[in-house]
Amino acid sequence: MMPVFKKIILFTDKDGFARFKEEDIHLDHGNERSQLSPWLPASALQLRHSPVGFQSDFHCTEKPQWLFVLQGMMEIGLRDGSTRRFGPGDHFYSADTLPENTAFDSNIHGHCSRLIGNTPLITAFIQD
Repeated sequence: MMPVFKKIILFTDKDGFARFKEEDIHLDHGNERSQLSPWLPASALQLRHSPVGFQSDFHCTEKPQWLFVLQGMMEIGLRDGSTRRFGPGDHFYSADTLPENTAFDSNIHGHCSRLIGNTPLITAFIQD
């Protein structure tokens, strides 16, 4: 059985609401000791430190990007009230951009995030 890397994607659905979905990235490169994905595009890396108590308002992602949690626990909230938590080593691909030619509607668009617990949150963003 070929190993896979689960790509968790936060995206803007056709109705404008942010949702999560999952896709498999097959690790079919490399060898039996080290299974690799194909090379994926990346153009920029940004690190973020969020202090204890951090929380954001609802917002959309400006440009699609990977987010990897390096330290701490973060929670992503969606407009439907659902949440998903990500801790050290977890990731998601944030692609919930504002649809083209659309004004931000605070009742529909985006996601919010907050730090859970008493450890500062350190994340790495990698843009395509």
